[in-house]
Order: sequence, then structure tokens, then C-alpha cells
Amino acid sequence: MNPFSLAEKFSLIQEHWRPKVVAELNGQELKLVKFCGCFPWHHHETEDELFLVWRGAMTIEFRDRLVRLEAGQACVVPRGVEHRTVAESEAEVLIFEPGATRNTGNVVDDQFTAPNGAKI
Repeated sequence: MNPFSLAEKFSLIQEHWRPKVVAELNGQELKLVKFCGCFPWHHHETEDELFLVWRGAMTIEFRDRLVRLEAGQACVVPRGVEHRTVAESEAEVLIFEPGATRNTGNVVDDQFTAPNGAKI
């Protein structure tokens, strides 16, 4: 029940592609992450993901189309849909998804798979 500042929380994140949990509710987690570059193709078998851009811009690539998001825009990626995220320059993004969702979904990658439950 304590308020928090998104700007403050984002200022604590020093690495890309490593989501940090800032809130939990009803089995969901609100994660903050900084994107820069290109993430691996993957899907989530049982989880939908909502991406909301706070600062910057990003693209969600699907096999058949691209969805570009600017600050203040959001998109839901349904479970089972293969996708990857791309940011030409650093983007600050909020992700809403079920707790303990692996950021790389069905893929385990030494560089990109982040530990679950990291909080700020």
C-alpha cells in the first residue's frame, strides 16, 4: 500500500533484458525492464504478456508482422505466439504477466534468460 515512483525504480536498473519485479497482485507481477538491441525469438506456453512503454520506443516482432510501440502505448502478446522484442536505443518498459514467468519463455539462453523474482 506504499506508492512508488517508476522513474526512481527505472533509475536503479543498470542492465538490459533483466526484468525486476516492482509489484505483485492477484498472481501477477509488474516488472520493469530496459531494452536495448534484439531479444531472442521465443513464446510462452501458458502466459499472456502485456508490454507498456514508459520511455523510448520498441518493436515487437511476430513472424508475420511488426508492432511498433512508443511511450504510452501497450500491446498484449497472447500465450503461444512466437515473438521477440527489439529496441534500437534504450527503452524503459513495464511488463505485466503471471508470477515466475521466465523472460525467455520456452528458450533458455545464457545471455538473455534472467533469474525470476528479482525485485527492486
